[in-house]
Amino acid sequence: MNGALISLGISGNSMSRYVVVALSTVALVIALPVVAVFSMGSGVVNFLSAVPSAEAAASKGFYMGGPVPGDTYAWGNCTYWAYAERLWANDPIPTSWGNANTWDNNAITDNYVVDHTPAVGAVYQTDAGILGHVAYVSSIDSKNGNWTITEMNNEGLNIVNTRTFASNSAVYYTFIHDKKVAL
Repeated sequence: MNGALISLGISGNSMSRYVVVALSTVALVIALPVVAVFSMGSGVVNFLSAVPSAEAAASKGFYMGGPVPGDTYAWGNCTYWAYAERLWANDPIPTSWGNANTWDNNAITDNYVVDHTPAVGAVYQTDAGILGHVAYVSSIDSKNGNWTITEMNNEGLNIVNTRTFASNSAVYYTFIHDKKVAL
């Protein structure tokens, strides 16, 4: 018998216990990511099963970029993404606006233009849900006025997607633009 095993007091009989514990531990470590994905809901599972490549997941799906400098909003949430999009567009907004349902009021307090008119670069905001939701207006169709947002955490934590809305639906949402220009 191996000297190291003898010094540990492991006989042939108890050796099988250690093998079982080791194999169980390996199985648990392998299973944890699978359990984590399934615990995020069917939207995540459906998304992952339909993603043809890692490149597709990076462009539409889980955000795989590094931390966004100065972004103090909760990672993986809509506020994190809306702040990041404005920062990347060289039009940053404050990190003090709180949950999405308070962004419109805090933007007004900070002297930003807030209205019901979508514009590329504006922050889409709604109070719907427990904490509201924000996104970034990425485009507006010049022919029909339909507008598209890019958002995070609408389909699940850290999942990035886009949605397009009919032009006449804008009256139901709030849009945060740039700061008012002092005259």
